[in-house]
Amino acid sequence: MKPRTPVVRRSPSVTSQLGLSERIFATAADRGLAANIDQGIEEVEASLIAELVYANDIANATSRYLFNAGGKRVRPMLALLTAHLGDGAVPEVVTAAGAIELTHLASLYHDDVMDDADKRRGVPSAQAVWGNSIAILTGDLLFARASQLMARLGERAIRLQAATFERLVMGQFRETVGPRAEEDPVEHYIGVLGDKTGSLIAAAAQAGIVFSNAPAEYEQPVVSFGEKIGVAFQLIDDVLDLSPQPKETGKVPGTDLRAGVATLPLLRLRERARTNDADAALLARLERDVMASNSVATEAADSAITALREHPVTAETLAEAHSWARDAVAALSPLPTGPVKKALTRFADTIVERSS
Repeated sequence: MKPRTPVVRRSPSVTSQLGLSERIFATAADRGLAANIDQGIEEVEASLIAELVYANDIANATSRYLFNAGGKRVRPMLALLTAHLGDGAVPEVVTAAGAIELTHLASLYHDDVMDDADKRRGVPSAQAVWGNSIAILTGDLLFARASQLMARLGERAIRLQAATFERLVMGQFRETVGPRAEEDPVEHYIGVLGDKTGSLIAAAAQAGIVFSNAPAEYEQPVVSFGEKIGVAFQLIDDVLDLSPQPKETGKVPGTDLRAGVATLPLLRLRERARTNDADAALLARLERDVMASNSVATEAADSAITALREHPVTAETLAEAHSWARDAVAALSPLPTGPVKKALTRFADTIVERSS
């Protein structure tokens, strides 16, 4: 493994933020892994700060805006974890992890424009500050810089980035167009989540294997893990979208619904509304007061969102997220027993236990 330059640690550590706590990193080997991942995350962040420099002052400000607002760095964390099945967080893994985080960051700028979101990561969204055009251009710049980073790693990295980017766009395309008449709306939605969220998390896990020279037989298990935990991650977001705690989630309650996005609780409610008058009445309220008005501050909208949050379909969505997380952990069975597999399992638990 190539030596790495020591960096200053953040406090608290990334591993503690993501719940990879002392009960997982109990042995000396486990604690060594945790420290190595924290150092790797610091190296990823330092490299991104160096990359987010443009000739235009406005581009400099906008491209760093959401990066500086925070984020859990879930995708780099996953790449660094799986890399320890090979040579560890070598420079190639750090580069790939940074490119994947930039790709994720770029998608947030575009998503917020399409969803007309007011907040992201606890701050006003980029288009709320600079307008849609600047937000879109910032996302484009970040996608371009991510591609440049991957290009440094060769053809395999370029193909991984291109395939992942295509899935991200197709997922958004499918979400925007909606299901075909003969297509089950829930199955369509889960497919969208696989493309928009699962693909990038899977790419992070895959990059850790590929660029650390880990055994090739570990690649498909971690890809499957990433795809499934990505769906679980987004289903938890569907629940958090209804949360009455915007300070924790960084979003106005019902942001997705107000933007017209049919999340899983709403899709499950539509299924029930076919045979239940009370569910049909709630669905009508949501479509009239929340999804049609695209309002963020009406009493009727807030009341309808509260009713959906307290409805059994939201608890069912939470249960489905846990089911996807269990399937993700099961996909890891071919991996060797040890601190990496243990940490990935805890990673999955943390995804479905989060509150923001």
